[in-house]
Amino acid sequence: MRIVVVGGVAAGMSAASRAQRFSPDARVVVFERGEYVSYGACGLPYVIGGEVDSFGDLVARTPEQMRARGIGVRVRHEVTGVDARAGTVTVLDRASGRTTTEPFDRLLLATGVSPVRPDWARTDLEGVHVLRDIPDGEALEASVRGARRACVVGGGYIGLELAEALRARGLSVVLLEKGPEVAGRMLDPQLQVQVRGELERGGVDVRCGVTVQGLTGRGRVTGVQTDAGLVRADLVVVAVGVKPNVDLARAAGVRLGKTGAVAVNARQETNVPGVYSAGDNTESLHRVTRRRVHIPLGLTANRMGRIAGVNMAGGDARFPGVVGTGIFRTFGLGVARTGLTQTEAQDLGLDAVSVDVTSTDHAGYHRTSRPIHVRLTAEKGSGRLLGAQLVGHNHLSVKRVDVVAALLGRRGTAQDLFDADLAYAPPFSGVWDVLLVAADRLHRLI
Repeated sequence: MRIVVVGGVAAGMSAASRAQRFSPDARVVVFERGEYVSYGACGLPYVIGGEVDSFGDLVARTPEQMRARGIGVRVRHEVTGVDARAGTVTVLDRASGRTTTEPFDRLLLATGVSPVRPDWARTDLEGVHVLRDIPDGEALEASVRGARRACVVGGGYIGLELAEALRARGLSVVLLEKGPEVAGRMLDPQLQVQVRGELERGGVDVRCGVTVQGLTGRGRVTGVQTDAGLVRADLVVVAVGVKPNVDLARAAGVRLGKTGAVAVNARQETNVPGVYSAGDNTESLHRVTRRRVHIPLGLTANRMGRIAGVNMAGGDARFPGVVGTGIFRTFGLGVARTGLTQTEAQDLGLDAVSVDVTSTDHAGYHRTSRPIHVRLTAEKGSGRLLGAQLVGHNHLSVKRVDVVAALLGRRGTAQDLFDADLAYAPPFSGVWDVLLVAADRLHRLI
């Protein structure tokens, strides 16, 4: 059996490794259009900020290491076409310019996402960047060295992480967000303002409700023109979102979902026999809403890839879906969410109620305790947990979100959370952890 994988990062390499282990006799070939495979793209902002020494540190496995394990890895090889009926892919060798046709018995599309580039960001001006892969990071790093004023456009995960990273490098930073507040897609409004406050305490000039109209400069960018005036900058990072790479899938007759990403079943199979999809280009089932969603995150991509790898090699595995868990840090503040916010639950027509609890992350009398805020959401009547949002002034404290995420996957209730036997010692939590307090208050409302 010949298994071809298109894309050699999270989902692609997880699938290739799992398929090779499950069926050592299978021939597994990975085509990656870039230079790197198997690296942690989520670590890119932390290289820029100086918390990780080099981009090379993000690489988990080199192509040579993967080949030594029996996986055929071809970097700088771009798959430009798929003939599902004939069982072939067209591959461009980007180094030589040669095109070949390669056969497959099973095909995985793990083509990931691309940063959204608004029309105003399609420019040849130096100093304008997106951040998706290691070459993007290297280009951004080169620009940072000679820059003084940065403008980050977009208040999502990447924008917030890069605002902190660029401040750590000594740049003045203006963050522009089109919406009314930063972190708008992640949190309810009451918690968004806490994130903005932390950014401003870190020296970031946050401007919300601003629309970018264009860029200024000759040769190199000198500013960002907005409907509220000119923002002077010699470095601009565009972080306004991502879109799934689905051109190959569409051309192969693969069905796309309402999210715009590739539609698959629990085995990561598409509607085209023998063709699978996994990773950031693929939608998944939300285990709380039972709806299809597109939430491109690292663990999800790796998990999907493992499932696809087993099934392509002849096994039978199922991906249960996601609950929308995310986490980030901005300066000293940790922020996490899982499931649904109150706003999202209401938009879906759910009868939801939330409680807010502000406490300390460990025993209040302990010298190192810091404030933590929890918003817990559940469905009225049933008591089913719908989601949680946490903001903590010790950024590690918000990893408590994982407790709620685990319960969401099992349709747990507020009472189930309150009954959880959580660990306690004064350096770690109060005897009644903030999650337990929130669960108790929520249970009384439902």
